[in-house]
Amino acid sequence: MNGRDLVRSVKMVGSVQGMRTVRSAWRRQRADARALPPRGQERARVPGLLVGAEPGPGGGVLRFARSELRIRVAAGGAVFWAWDGAEPLPSYGLAGPAPEPDPRAVLEPDKDGGWQVVSERLTVVVSRHGAVELRTPGGVVLRRELPPRWWEPVSGGPARWVQRSELPADARFFGLGGRAAGPRLRDGSYALWNTDPGGRFGPGDDPLYLTMPVQVVVSDAGTHLAFHDNTWAGRVTLREGEEGAGSGHDRPSTCEVRMDGGPLRCWVVTGTPARVLQGWTALTGAPALPPSWALGPQHARWGFGSEQEVRRVVAGYRERGLPLSVLHLDIDHYDGHQVFTVDRARFPDLPGLAKELREQDGVRLVSIVDPAVKAEPGNAVFDAGSVVGSAGAFVRDARGRVVRGEVWPGECVYPDFTDPRVREWWGGLYAERMAQGFSGVWHDMNEPVAFTAFGEPTLPRSARHCLEGAGGDHREAHNVYGMAMARAGYEGLRRLLPDERPFLFSRSGWAGMQRYGGTWSGDVTTGWPGLRASLSLVLGLGLCGVPYSGPDVGGFDGSPSPELYLRWFQLGAYLPLFRTHAAIDAGRREPWEFGPQVLRDARAVLEERERLRPYFVTLAQLARMTGAPYVRPLWWGAPGDRALRDCEDAFLLGDALLVAPVLHRGTEQRTVRLPRGRWYDTATGAVYEGPGQVLVEAPLSRVPVLARAGSVIPVRGADGGLELEVWAPAPGRTGGGVVIRDAGDGWATAEVERYTTRLAGGEVVVELDGGDGEVDSPVRVRGV
Repeated sequence: MNGRDLVRSVKMVGSVQGMRTVRSAWRRQRADARALPPRGQERARVPGLLVGAEPGPGGGVLRFARSELRIRVAAGGAVFWAWDGAEPLPSYGLAGPAPEPDPRAVLEPDKDGGWQVVSERLTVVVSRHGAVELRTPGGVVLRRELPPRWWEPVSGGPARWVQRSELPADARFFGLGGRAAGPRLRDGSYALWNTDPGGRFGPGDDPLYLTMPVQVVVSDAGTHLAFHDNTWAGRVTLREGEEGAGSGHDRPSTCEVRMDGGPLRCWVVTGTPARVLQGWTALTGAPALPPSWALGPQHARWGFGSEQEVRRVVAGYRERGLPLSVLHLDIDHYDGHQVFTVDRARFPDLPGLAKELREQDGVRLVSIVDPAVKAEPGNAVFDAGSVVGSAGAFVRDARGRVVRGEVWPGECVYPDFTDPRVREWWGGLYAERMAQGFSGVWHDMNEPVAFTAFGEPTLPRSARHCLEGAGGDHREAHNVYGMAMARAGYEGLRRLLPDERPFLFSRSGWAGMQRYGGTWSGDVTTGWPGLRASLSLVLGLGLCGVPYSGPDVGGFDGSPSPELYLRWFQLGAYLPLFRTHAAIDAGRREPWEFGPQVLRDARAVLEERERLRPYFVTLAQLARMTGAPYVRPLWWGAPGDRALRDCEDAFLLGDALLVAPVLHRGTEQRTVRLPRGRWYDTATGAVYEGPGQVLVEAPLSRVPVLARAGSVIPVRGADGGLELEVWAPAPGRTGGGVVIRDAGDGWATAEVERYTTRLAGGEVVVELDGGDGEVDSPVRVRGV
């Protein structure tokens, strides 16, 4: 049992902290009972029959007997629909103003008393009962929304609602944020309520820290993304369909979205997977671009304990010739776990340590930051927050009293990050972190979490929040609390260091959080199921628009075997955030702690990660420009390939590489499902032709990595400069690739270089698009 489990255990009741934990939980329950009375009798409502229509820009308003439906097609092709007068704004998901309507999209009468809006990419058909069909230009149904139903308390209060959808029988579901059981979401119910699962989680745990009402659906009819823009607690129930045999009827796939309150509004983006993610990020904002040093190997542990231990670990990497870019300090470096402090006894000169590591070893320090502030007069952060604005910075209950909860420092209060004034104040506090020599931050415990013996790690649902001036309670604010904290930190770092790109990643968030940074798996359990969940999380989050993420390599809560550690390490080396991390009592995660064979093989994969650093720089820039994640499902370029849709144990790293990690004990060979085209084993040079399934070697020393024929991959050459690794195209075929050079960690405009490859006279010809086609970087041709 680790410390996080301990504070959640009933055994704590006998301690002083345990008694405070029980008391704070009792206060939460009492506050909710007083401020949120039972819903009582409810009235059900459906739209009723269509009674009128009013055309407008990009669509119009359809009036039913008991509701109204607004439809708007945006200039970029996204479709917005909403009931009961809901508008696109205000929204935490959208990055700015709502997109302009498409002037070519017109509301016009349809058959059987319905109406339709015809646009370039979609036709939206509304029946006279309120069903909404999204069809391709060829008339194929992508999604059919049945008429919604609301339940409204007779005595007043927020209406809960349900929206049921029918989809093609062959549809596969992905997304919904960070899901350990993905990336393909099977039949089941998925909660929309950001939750700390309590110290560890595996594939069977749901929900986790980062949920989103964002679903990506892939079928023969096409790919689309549906975003129900509502921050309230909810639940999504999915059921895959079944195609009829012979002359039998298909059973459609179904989706049911239930929300406890808030608006019923939805955005839908359609097209190829690349176009869908590009449209999604156009709505919700481009991903923050991590500094290039954040694409290198990173190391963390809860429990470094002292400057001496930090130096020992960094020296261990240096003496063994292992690359290391970043080292993270967890809560144990704080004074009494209080945020924005330093334990001077164990870290007497933290700025000096940070400077020494950066200058001598090229290693930067990153600091954990939790939102909970110790509620103690004399605590500088508490005192400063108490005088922010007219009511202070901290969340209050329905009676106006500051809400308190038990967290690591003891009794704590929580900043209301949905208040712009609080975000500005909190962002300014990061000056202390920068003065201590830190180069970035990672946000933890920001679902938010309060320890409780009653299993409800959150603020009272009745707690009041600013919500950008609109006002509301925690039922509406909970899911965006972590994202609002990320915004506060990101904007604060932008102000403090305007010439540098901020580095920030957050355990919790919501749709659009990519604007402020990335995320990581949280406390994934140590074991082979945890390894599998690590890949699921990264793939699912990338499809929701969060491209920069990664797991706790080795698992958080236990001691991995040498084989498990190495396989996890090999997977992590091909993910955007490559970080080892563990709990305070879970043992060390340094590669040399697992024996000489693991050290040798870990060194090889670390060196390969560093060799591929220019490729990761390119993928990071492309993610910002296009929304395409670094890590993509195998069906990314061929969503019509049903076999690829069902493949969950391999992934594409950009367009050029296919990575097939080992996810099971004792594996030395594994099957790999290949997309169409020629593929080269980068270790053996073996050639495979797709589509199809092949058996490849997977010795303990490496995982299979295959390169697409014709691809151009920027790598780090032996002299440290940029080199182009070109894989020969297949006869009669051409290829190419994109290279974006590292322009430093500032805000310089990225320059995109596009290369083409072809065979001519038995030789591989590489040309640069534009200009005279001359290539000024060394070229290494492989696969000839």
